[in-house]
Amino acid sequence: MKRASGILLPITSLPSKYGVGCFSREAYEFVDKLEEAGQSYWQILPLSPTSYGDSPYQSFSAFAGNPYFIDLEALIEEGVLTEEECAVCDFGDDPRKVDYGKLYEARFGLLRLAYERSRITEDTGFINFIQENADWLDDYALFMAVKTRFGGAPWSEWAEDIKNRWPFALDYYREQCYFEIEFYKYLQYQFREQWMKLKEYANDKGIRIIGDIPIYAAFDSADAWAGPELFQFDRDLTPSAVAGCPPDAFSADGQLWGNPLYRWDYHRQTGYDWWCRRIDFCFELYDVVRIDHFRGFDEYYSIPYGAKTAKDGHWEKGPGIELFRTINRRLGEKEIIAEDLGFMTPTVEKLLKDSGYPGMKVLEFAFDPREKTNYLPHLYDKNCVVYTGTHDNETLVQWYRGLDRESREFAMEYMNNKSTPVKRRYWDFIRMAMMSVADTCIIPLPDYLGLDKEGRINQPSTLGGNWEWRMNGSELTDELIQEIYRLTRISERLSERKAEEPGEED
Repeated sequence: MKRASGILLPITSLPSKYGVGCFSREAYEFVDKLEEAGQSYWQILPLSPTSYGDSPYQSFSAFAGNPYFIDLEALIEEGVLTEEECAVCDFGDDPRKVDYGKLYEARFGLLRLAYERSRITEDTGFINFIQENADWLDDYALFMAVKTRFGGAPWSEWAEDIKNRWPFALDYYREQCYFEIEFYKYLQYQFREQWMKLKEYANDKGIRIIGDIPIYAAFDSADAWAGPELFQFDRDLTPSAVAGCPPDAFSADGQLWGNPLYRWDYHRQTGYDWWCRRIDFCFELYDVVRIDHFRGFDEYYSIPYGAKTAKDGHWEKGPGIELFRTINRRLGEKEIIAEDLGFMTPTVEKLLKDSGYPGMKVLEFAFDPREKTNYLPHLYDKNCVVYTGTHDNETLVQWYRGLDRESREFAMEYMNNKSTPVKRRYWDFIRMAMMSVADTCIIPLPDYLGLDKEGRINQPSTLGGNWEWRMNGSELTDELIQEIYRLTRISERLSERKAEEPGEED
């Protein structure tokens, strides 16, 4: 695998006129910046719809796309919205943060207006789209329409007939909610059309997309409602156990995620059909897929449903290498990154090795002199992806300022560099990651920008204030792009297109 690098930036964090990053002109301009900087990858977070808590890892569907990402300016050009209609909506007053409450109120009203004016049923592209995606789209659109009918309540609180998907109830709601169902199909069509256009533009520029797939589906999702046999539910469709992480040095109570756990015995009997279809679908949207919580395929943490903390959970065996060998047989070799962070056991390490997938190395985990670690760069092998931090970590500036004296001195001694001004120390860590032997290096954009806590994307196990950060249009300056380019060139990570250009000078 060729040495390469990229930048991590969620779609939501792009600048735009209407409250949240989307597939707008600014996304294309960011792709241009990536090309100019010699990058090969744009890593994003899951593109799935966000639900309560605003997390892309708790979605109403494992297959659907986020309607917030639909570019309103494209709908204005299409003639189904006007600039005046978009301008009068309140998307929030802070261009550096996403206001999800106001976004929900304003965005869906405009999208519904666009649908009503669209004459979408005359669009052959739409007809083909709903036919080609019927295996997930029909259930998702019905799920969202019924959810709207019940005031947004989770499917577990719906009327018994539709909660249990009795055939007459499905027929009834399909008829009663016909236009609402079509509306949600319209949103998915617009999402797919706009995303694939942006992805094609990026690919043509030599930029490949790294997508992210959460290991678990949400309980309040079309996947759980339409496919309860996939999950550990009892006869009343109540989870018997849920997902999370055990207590550790960072959390005395552990992490209680609440996602339903898979019935791996059922998946095995079906030849892992749902997982194969899910992975195949992801590779329609992305060029490379990062699978979240990879260790959960070896062993997963099972917490009794109704528990208040994760303390009383226990480990159970997952599908192991059988799942990934099945995927390879059915889909062929795919470019997958394994998120192997956290407590690694010998069996997890063996699963990673047997899969052949590159794992992840995070520099922010490397510099505690009191702990044995495999995150220091001299311990890497080439088949890995190095990050300064992920979307769940502090920014480099925030992390470095919070280090105790011993850890900070260890980091400076390791780099043999104590002369850099403190306010530029973050660049030393970026340089270390780029110079490492890892085949791939991904740097979160807030680290390149030298942002402090205001640039943090997510703080796990907390509610509120997450997934909100947005860049402004002026931060990614020409000077910074050139600085990134020079570091990319000297670390021999230039994209193939940039590496082939003659006469490049510092």
